[in-house]
Amino acid sequence: MSAAAQGEAAIQRRREAMGTFERYLTLWVALCIVAGIALGAVLPGPFQALGRMEVAQVNIPVALLIWAMIVPMLLRVDFGAMGQVARHWRGIAVTLGVNWLVKPFSMALLGWLFIGWLFRPWLPEGQIDSYIAGLILLAAAPCTAMVFVWSRLTDGEPNFTLSQVALNDAIMVVAFAPVVGLLLGLSAITVPWDTLLLSVVLYIVVPLVAAQIWRRSLLASGGEAALQRNLKALHPVSLVALLATLVLLFGFQGEQILAQPLVILLLAVPITIQVYLNAGLAYLLNRQCGSAHSVAGPSALIGASNFFELSVAAAISLFGFESGAALATVVGVLVEVPVMLSVVHIVMRTRGWYERGAGRAAAG
Repeated sequence: MSAAAQGEAAIQRRREAMGTFERYLTLWVALCIVAGIALGAVLPGPFQALGRMEVAQVNIPVALLIWAMIVPMLLRVDFGAMGQVARHWRGIAVTLGVNWLVKPFSMALLGWLFIGWLFRPWLPEGQIDSYIAGLILLAAAPCTAMVFVWSRLTDGEPNFTLSQVALNDAIMVVAFAPVVGLLLGLSAITVPWDTLLLSVVLYIVVPLVAAQIWRRSLLASGGEAALQRNLKALHPVSLVALLATLVLLFGFQGEQILAQPLVILLLAVPITIQVYLNAGLAYLLNRQCGSAHSVAGPSALIGASNFFELSVAAAISLFGFESGAALATVVGVLVEVPVMLSVVHIVMRTRGWYERGAGRAAAG
């Protein structure tokens, strides 16, 4: 196949794998910023009333929106795919290492370097620690939903992607709180352990259990066709819930953003760097291990992407709507698609180079 034909095929795959919302996610987030700031200024009363609707430090409207976001995504996860782990153990080992031993710590280091030091003069002093906390929350959990899109765009091995996502979700139940608590403690940020553990239960355990019960019920009653019909029907609900959460958040953040418009750009710098750093590390390690390109592609994307829905929920629960932590996690949503699509482009353009090196590694 010629280079032109390969390029056309890649464009077609992107159109098929990504709906209108995913392709223009950055635009929708930008519109939510504008809408949230405007509504927060015009209708401050309703926003404040929503902010006060809390039980045990959990904002009820946000909790409902987060569940509406997360449950349809977790409905895609098949824990039965974990039986495939042994088939792709090299790629699995690389991705797990990057996700849990590198990414949260590299993001903390980048946060300390850029937000805590280099950019400190241009940021509100009272929010520095909160911004770093948001970056840590963003990187502490690997992505669950969008990785299926990235895998398809890189011609990824479906069984590898399914087993990797299932394994990461299982690990997330027990590892998210300790990793976040450790890194917040190292950053001299007070760790509200009761709220952190409650967030894990509310935004990981409960949705995961509910999604798996629902998935099994759908498969038992109507098979794969019933599951796919429900996923298709729930997709708009998940997207609307995400946009509504962002509007609420920016309704509270509006005053800070208008006073410091440079904040979003400065927060995007460490987030962007950590994506390329971790994607590149996973890609190179897979090449050294001799993994197939169909494993290395999704491994690089899973290693770099973040479960931003969970991070937004955790940031709001731990630090509040108006915190720098909540704003930092939303900046992650803002840059997610364009940066990850650039990684997809790099992975596909370097396929020949990768396969030559992986072939030598496998032969040796």
